[in-house]
Amino acid sequence: MSNIQVATVGGGCFWCTEAVFQEVKGVEKVVSGYSGGTVPGHPTYREICSGLTGHAEVIQITFDADVISYQDLLIIFMTTHDPTTLNQQGADRGTQYRSVIYFHDEKQEQIAKNVVAEISSYYEKPIVTEISPLAIFYEAEAEHQNYYRTHPTQGYCSFVITPKLTKLRKLHSDKLKA
Repeated sequence: MSNIQVATVGGGCFWCTEAVFQEVKGVEKVVSGYSGGTVPGHPTYREICSGLTGHAEVIQITFDADVISYQDLLIIFMTTHDPTTLNQQGADRGTQYRSVIYFHDEKQEQIAKNVVAEISSYYEKPIVTEISPLAIFYEAEAEHQNYYRTHPTQGYCSFVITPKLTKLRKLHSDKLKA
């Protein structure tokens, strides 16, 4: 029997985080989307990129907690992007690229706080990852789903996502799908 749960995180561009978690054992589905904004209604990618809606690019991960724990997912998340840069990941700048964990319940909130505290000694600079309750998740447009798998030779994928996957494989090889 499976113990299906959902996690929602943002670590900059959702194409990167989606590609990372698609390789993790126990992850059944990863959906790119938007959350955390102040503008009502379903935002578009163009609106998100303006930085005016307050939304972050996020992914929603459906996972089997009997195979991988929420804590392990967050450790992978915190070590495959830079949680010390405010509103930025690499060359991507703006609030839409912030590091964020949107918790679904009080248990996830506590685990998120514990992981951030535990991981903080790994970094020289303070962690700026936002930890907030999930209000609404909006699924991104179809062209943003499975982006790396669909466009592996595209420039952004080659120069930004592939190195993140290399880091994932080095740090978390025991947590990856065969």
